Amino acid sequence: MHRVHAMPFGAECLEKGVRFSLWAPSATSVTVCLDGAEQAMIHEADGWHHLVCPGIAAGALYRYRIDGETLIPDPASRFQPEDVDGPSMVVDPCAFAWSDAEWNGRPWEETVVYEAHVGTATPEGTFAALAAKLGHLRELGVTALELLPLADFPGDRSWGYDGVLHFAPDHAYGTPEDLKRLIDEAHRHEIMVFLDVVYNHFGPAGNYLANYAATFFTERHETLWGAGINFDGETSSVVRDFFVHNALYWLEEYHFDGLRFDAVHAIADDSRKHVIAELAERIRAGLAGRPVHLILENNANQARWLERDETGAPRLHTAQWNDDIHHAWHRLLTDETDGYYADYDDPIGHLGRCLAEGFAYQGEISAHDGVARGEPSGHLPPSAFIAFLQNHDQIGNRAFGERIGALAPPAKLALARAGFLLAPQIPMLFMGEEWEASAPFQYFVDFADDELSHAVREGRQREFAGFGAFGGSVDKPVPDPTSPQTLEQSRLDWSEAVRPPHAEILRETRDLLRLRQIAVLPLTKSRYLGARRQRPTPDTLDIGWNFEAGSMRFVAHFGDGETRLPIGAGEVSLWSSPGVEIGDEIRLPSWTGAMMVARR
Repeated sequence: MHRVHAMPFGAECLEKGVRFSLWAPSATSVTVCLDGAEQAMIHEADGWHHLVCPGIAAGALYRYRIDGETLIPDPASRFQPEDVDGPSMVVDPCAFAWSDAEWNGRPWEETVVYEAHVGTATPEGTFAALAAKLGHLRELGVTALELLPLADFPGDRSWGYDGVLHFAPDHAYGTPEDLKRLIDEAHRHEIMVFLDVVYNHFGPAGNYLANYAATFFTERHETLWGAGINFDGETSSVVRDFFVHNALYWLEEYHFDGLRFDAVHAIADDSRKHVIAELAERIRAGLAGRPVHLILENNANQARWLERDETGAPRLHTAQWNDDIHHAWHRLLTDETDGYYADYDDPIGHLGRCLAEGFAYQGEISAHDGVARGEPSGHLPPSAFIAFLQNHDQIGNRAFGERIGALAPPAKLALARAGFLLAPQIPMLFMGEEWEASAPFQYFVDFADDELSHAVREGRQREFAGFGAFGGSVDKPVPDPTSPQTLEQSRLDWSEAVRPPHAEILRETRDLLRLRQIAVLPLTKSRYLGARRQRPTPDTLDIGWNFEAGSMRFVAHFGDGETRLPIGAGEVSLWSSPGVEIGDEIRLPSWTGAMMVARR
């Protein structure tokens, strides 16, 4: 079986050659450079340049020359074997034979996400090496592998959020065929694969678009990374199509099962229809009948994007990373108050609201930045929210990249682990979290420009100067993000997983996910009927969720001493902390909890 996404951009393999297409409205002339020879492209209306070159086949290297001067890679390049400044390679998508013709994805409620950075998830840091870990993920209970961005970035080291060539999986991890094999193999293991895509900015090096397509960007919208992408001005229809085709390309040609849209709150768009809505609509229309899961990162907590139809299916986006859940758990576990953790001054109350209603902030003003944030979300099902105790941001944006296991006492962390893995929200683990990996996840880049590298190093050091809980210290410099060593010390050590105490934590995580599959899924797959939250004491939570097939209840005591709670009709214990006694009532010692279920 072969898969290809047809698009107006880039190089397309034809029966007797290759068609090259480039949108370059700022250019007077464009030539294609192939094997040392140049051929003029036909300049057509609306800034398009086309050329069909007979006798050219997959594997050919090419560049475009703009106005007789600047050589550029193809912005829709399918592969950059020599990095972002090198030539693009013609790729024939039909050359790869897929074996997953019977695969049609999985229902969203079955999702257990495992977020991974390809370059540090294994010692080798490749697609092929990650494919060898799929058996571990399946045995663990993971049903979805989410990859940090793959769009080609400068150098060999990056988180992926400074990508500049959106259609080319980065050469540092392998070839396009290697990525397809990873996805094909994941589907054989019944694991979905999601991709993190960045449509709010381009990286600071290797982006040539402004040289020949100036209106791709606009000064009307400023972002943290410079001029905004032109989603709402003149010629914006082509810009919007570029990103819509990019999303469809990954979903069709690579058979990804879903996308995670990075920082959509940073996408400025004054159009009548926001590009985030258009993306979802066109994806759902183009892939109708196939389960495709669309995930948001959105600090604005806009529930509007997560609405369901009368059948309970997502109208636009499937779910959102719920930072509020993370922040509440984190403050409870660590007592940190720096930065945005200052907003969670009642972490028990905020956690309770998250578990029962989705967002903690549903229009309230943030004490951290003074901005009102969020929309009412209590009408949405728990599956509209992804819960986690850590992710690449929450670890890597600390000065030293410490994981939660280095910051929280084991007993407290055990309660939080069970609380988020068994709750009806969609759980997400960060690579290595299943065994409480000791490796940090630190910020790293690989810019050839010395001035840019210096600016990154100095900026990172300034960012954390004076921070307390985040780990800044004048006596201990922040790891150099431009040093290869920073990536190396962020790699997982898989041998830990079989040694104590990591082996015990791995077993616990696996057991919790098995309980989730056996006892939680039958409830969450049925119709959601609502939730309730109570706070019997200032240090105690009592959260209940009702489904057509039954109910769930999470009770936890975060204070000193013990508290006692009544048992509901028909409730039985699914899980409880060591020391909890369940008889005629539930007796909860300090920092313990229980998950109860009742079936109809």
